[in-house]
Amino acid sequence: MHLPSYRGRFAPSPTGPLHFGSLLAAFGSWLIARQAGGKWLVRIEDLDPPREVRGASGEQLRTLERFGLVSDEPVLRQGERDAHYRQALDRLLASGDAFECHCSRSDLAGSGGVHRACVAGARRADPAIRLRVPDGTRIGFDDRVQGAVTQDVARDVGDFVLRRADGPWAYQLAVVVDDAAQGITEVVRGADLLDSTPRQIFLQRRLGLPTPRHAHLPLVLDADGRKLSKSLAAMPVDGNDPLPALRAAWLALGQQQAWPACDSLPMALDAAVRAFESDRIPRTPPTALAALHNAAAIDAA
Repeated sequence: MHLPSYRGRFAPSPTGPLHFGSLLAAFGSWLIARQAGGKWLVRIEDLDPPREVRGASGEQLRTLERFGLVSDEPVLRQGERDAHYRQALDRLLASGDAFECHCSRSDLAGSGGVHRACVAGARRADPAIRLRVPDGTRIGFDDRVQGAVTQDVARDVGDFVLRRADGPWAYQLAVVVDDAAQGITEVVRGADLLDSTPRQIFLQRRLGLPTPRHAHLPLVLDADGRKLSKSLAAMPVDGNDPLPALRAAWLALGQQQAWPACDSLPMALDAAVRAFESDRIPRTPPTALAALHNAAAIDAA
């Protein structure tokens, strides 16, 4: 099957309604995909049922639709892809790249949680599965926004979990398998996941999968410098009045050209795609509250 040259995605977890930080990631990834003339996909990362809020994924998708951000292909749900993750894990176990680990968190407390060797004699009925990371494993990549990034995966991360001891699949395995399955050519997401990228690249190499390009958008912080999703300022965006929040996201993405003066959402989005300059995306944005305040000032002018 022929795939277009660019395929991007937005992958929210169904732990609550979309807040401004989520909208920034969705809008930024959508703009980059649209300007490249490619596809924009939505994936629901529902790997951790205890954290999932009932009905949240449906509400997230409805909110995205109200903002004019609609997946170009059927939405993929990680909760339905157990067999694909199992197949990848079996390959890694068969090659010796993955192994059972009986270590508990307390066993690894002395090393700051970095696993380099299993604790002798540790046994548990439900071992985790980890990826073996040889000493000296350093991974580097060039990020569209953050620039050159290098990490000593062995020293800073260690042998990382692919399947948790309590059963759920680890994010690192699922995201690698799904990005390959969906033919993603560039991963555009928040900078809170920048640290995860080197281990995902290492895992892609172990599985013989392609490595997409990356663009890690600046985190949206509240006035106290906290990540918005963990802040009291993380109020849901209003899908019934999308233009003010889109204007704020436009500013937080560093765009200097004025937000298109259109009352029609489709016309505003089309104009935004034409005017968007990805090289203006900052590594560090204004706070969410500042961005919203600036957008409100524009509306009042």
